Amino acid sequence: MSHKHVYLIRAIFQNPISGNIHWREIESLLHHLGASVEPIQGARFRVLLNGVEGILHHPHHSNVFAKQDIKKLRQYLASAGVTPSLYEESHKN
Repeated sequence: MSHKHVYLIRAIFQNPISGNIHWREIESLLHHLGASVEPIQGARFRVLLNGVEGILHHPHHSNVFAKQDIKKLRQYLASAGVTPSLYEESHKN
């Protein structure tokens, strides 16, 4: 289990919402989780994870996700069955 990914999942689900999560970290996490990530239009990306489809928006003027986008990502991951506790449980040594 990558400590980097554990930390990132915790950061995504923490309250208050983090304002320092970068697109490249999210994309790396999604690939690690087995998601397909493909550009569809402009800054939009189609994500398919555990049979659940979602749309993410690449940040326009920086690579840091806005808090509202982190909230949407959190909801998407939860709907796809990825939460900190479920991730840690499934990746125990």
